[in-house]
Amino acid sequence: MEPANLFTVLRRYWRLLAACTAAALVVGFLLTPAGDAVDNGKWQCKVAITPVAGAADTVRADQVLSYAQGSAVTTAAAQKLNIKDVAGLTARRTVAAESTQMLLFTTTGPTQQSCAELAQALSEATITGYAQESKKSADESIKRLRAQADAQQAQLDELQKSVSRANANDQAKLQPQLSTATAALTKTLGAIADLQNYSQTDAIQQWGSIDAKELGGSLLSSPSRGVRLTLAVVLGLSLGVVAALMLSRMDTRLRSRDGAEEAFNLPVIGEIPRLSRRLRRLREPLVTARPADPATEAFRSLRSTLLLTGPESLSAQFGQGGLDPDDRRVRRAVEPAPVVLVMSGRSGDGRTTTVANLAAALGETGRQVLVLDCDFRQPELNAHFGMDEGPGMAELLSGEQLTDLVDLIRPTRVPNVALIAGGHATAYPAALVLRAGEVLALARRYADVVLIDSSPLLNANDAYDLVQHADAVLVTMMAGNVRPEEADRVSELLARTGVPVAGVALLGAEVATGRRHRSLRLPGRLGGRPGPEPGRAALPRPVAAEPSRPEPRPEPRPEPRRPDHRRPEQQRPEHQRAADGRREPVYGAGEGGSRRDGTTSWGRRPAELPPEEPVETTMQLRLGEDR
Repeated sequence: MEPANLFTVLRRYWRLLAACTAAALVVGFLLTPAGDAVDNGKWQCKVAITPVAGAADTVRADQVLSYAQGSAVTTAAAQKLNIKDVAGLTARRTVAAESTQMLLFTTTGPTQQSCAELAQALSEATITGYAQESKKSADESIKRLRAQADAQQAQLDELQKSVSRANANDQAKLQPQLSTATAALTKTLGAIADLQNYSQTDAIQQWGSIDAKELGGSLLSSPSRGVRLTLAVVLGLSLGVVAALMLSRMDTRLRSRDGAEEAFNLPVIGEIPRLSRRLRRLREPLVTARPADPATEAFRSLRSTLLLTGPESLSAQFGQGGLDPDDRRVRRAVEPAPVVLVMSGRSGDGRTTTVANLAAALGETGRQVLVLDCDFRQPELNAHFGMDEGPGMAELLSGEQLTDLVDLIRPTRVPNVALIAGGHATAYPAALVLRAGEVLALARRYADVVLIDSSPLLNANDAYDLVQHADAVLVTMMAGNVRPEEADRVSELLARTGVPVAGVALLGAEVATGRRHRSLRLPGRLGGRPGPEPGRAALPRPVAAEPSRPEPRPEPRPEPRRPDHRRPEQQRPEHQRAADGRREPVYGAGEGGSRRDGTTSWGRRPAELPPEEPVETTMQLRLGEDR
């Protein structure tokens, strides 16, 4: 993994890194004693104990080892060194039998002196204590042997009296008994003498001097709280990095430009950086609220790419002030505005945000943009433009309240942008979308560009029904929100419609690194390219592939004269209808705004020239109107 990709993964899983670090700190804090402890393992000392000369036969090594491992030796050494922590002292010493005639004490300490003092204290406590135990045991044995000797002496005295009173024959018979009793008494008295000598001398002694050496120590064995907490932070971060890399390997969601292009088989024509929570809470498009923000420039780049690769009518220049209002209306009657459907596979892909900011970016070029909120399940465009809820597309398509398109067009605070909100849907949303063809045909004559926001394609069928009425489709995707199989499904559904797809707008984009592993076939402009490849959505040609010289555009042909099916008051001249006081939608910055020349032009009805062609409608735009 390249360093840039590694840092991207760590930034994505920063919460996991923070959690692992915090958990390691808590564990390290709980396992470390308060304050800075002493490193008792820096020095090591060894001292050996052996029986004294001549006592090897009477001293048993297993008895000495059992006594040395007991608590009496450690307690005596602690008292001699004035140490109250007997348990800590026990942890600093070990004793083992090196052979049948030698015991080895091993002690540790922070300094050479403390280590040697502990070894000497343990050695002396063992020698002194074992001698005392031996004397105590010898005294008990001497006491028992003396009682036995007294009994033997009494028996010997009785035999001597019997011998003195007996005749010669009896004396000969008693003489062996007398000799046996005398030998037993002599043996007992000898044992008593040996035990008295044994109890008056030491049975074991220290052999040689104390061997001391420095062990050094390490960070891992340091008992300092600061050091251990530092080690805990390093360990926690390491575990967090490993866990983040494992999760990144298992996570198949699309996050990069290359992954999106490969999954959708569509070019990414716009990469929008991730917006902060503060920017996402704005009640107006980012393009107008933060004109210098990097994300705003990214939306402008998306607009430019869409204009260069979109239909011919979308890239026309009449929206930049080259035509007066009347010529503009005539042009719309001849060449209706293109319809761009902005859709996504899943909810949360930034579709509505893209519609609002793309409309504001198109408005900066002088084009008059009409935004239609056809997401009847979660209509949110009015909140993005800072407008209150009101009647909209749901009422228009159902014919329940206001049924005239111009009455529902609401100018926004964004220059050159107007909105028809989603409204309050009472019918099933799919039934409303099926009637949208006629409304879109009329909406083309009230703007230079029509943008449509729809429901997620994989969650509802609304967007799939709207595709057939669009001139171009823009797919939005939030980084980390779509899986490859979902993107492939969206591409498959769009390929079946045959509608030109401009490309993918990647929101929350990460910096792409590395080389692309495959290339996309990008045909020419959306307006005049061949049909889509079987099984895949049609792809536009990148901006760099556009010819340097503009293509010749055919002159618009006059449409055949069409009968007018409007009401009588709609057939009257425009100045007479204005004199009746009927409200006409106003195009400008803010509700109720007007154009610079003082006239209202955005929401005017289509010009009388050329007349409309007959349209077979499936719904009535006015309640009670006879077909």
